[in-house]
Amino acid sequence: MDEKKTLYSAIQPTNNLTIGNYAGAISNWLKLQDDYNCYFAIADMHAITVRQTPAELRQKTLATLALYIACGVDPQKCCLYIQSHVPAHAELCWVLNTFTYVGEMERMTQFKDKSARHAENVNMGLMDYPVLMAADILLYRAQYVPVGEDQRQHLEIARDIAQRFNNIYSPTFTVPEGLFLKVGAKINDLQDPAKKMSKSAENPNGSIFLNDGKDAVIRKFKRAVTDSGAEVKYDPVNKPGVSNLLSIYSIFAKKSIEEAEAEFAGMGYGEFKLAVGETVADSLAPIQAEQAKLLADVQYLNTVLKNGAETAARTAAKTLYKVHKKIGFYQI
Repeated sequence: MDEKKTLYSAIQPTNNLTIGNYAGAISNWLKLQDDYNCYFAIADMHAITVRQTPAELRQKTLATLALYIACGVDPQKCCLYIQSHVPAHAELCWVLNTFTYVGEMERMTQFKDKSARHAENVNMGLMDYPVLMAADILLYRAQYVPVGEDQRQHLEIARDIAQRFNNIYSPTFTVPEGLFLKVGAKINDLQDPAKKMSKSAENPNGSIFLNDGKDAVIRKFKRAVTDSGAEVKYDPVNKPGVSNLLSIYSIFAKKSIEEAEAEFAGMGYGEFKLAVGETVADSLAPIQAEQAKLLADVQYLNTVLKNGAETAARTAAKTLYKVHKKIGFYQI
């Protein structure tokens, strides 16, 4: 396992995860866990940059873990843990803050977007989010971070901070590279195909959540925006709605876009949308059943988290010790 390259990824346990999260992150984790030394975290520390209801955050944290495992993420193959269970994340974040400039954080796109959306709570955590993310990655000496285009800026700042520290104190951090996974990396909103499907979208009809029942899934797909004309053809520029539905179908039916186009040739939009909805709903049903089964066994989930936190903490402690030594903290 040590000979494998190390990979780090995390998802916040806020709101309900969508099929976009599944296609863009979790489904890729299933392919990566055999080939990489993987650390997969539930990012609850990132989550509190926006006000959370404590009981809900606890419940969603455990539900997210159960969902990871239900989707096929194997605790025997990778390290699954909760971010706040490893204090080294916060400790390294503080050190890295002293190598990060205010102007860099103010220019971050996500900070600007979230500040606009949460104007009543523009807190320092919201600004410092990318530094904590850098700490997440650098603690585990991760060579790779699977990212979508929307996370490229965060990865770049993590690389900048790592290189800045290395240049001052000699090589300490592994400078991470992005693993840009194209297939299924972006599923768009059903009501606004120009936007990425989001778990925090204002219109819930635009997102398919992994805990949506069959009726809800079918209803949302029936209401999905399509395009002018009647041809089911993949053309993201001229037919973004239909192209988005074809992408979704190809992911969940495990078929190529070309196979999907051939299957729906001559079919009306109504019939096409129903077929996509049924395929997605049928794919989600076994995941939902397995998640419910796992949530009924809290002792097992706690064991996974305890083992994961111990594994993560061992690696993190080695990195933190090296950092503390380099910057001059007195150590016993």
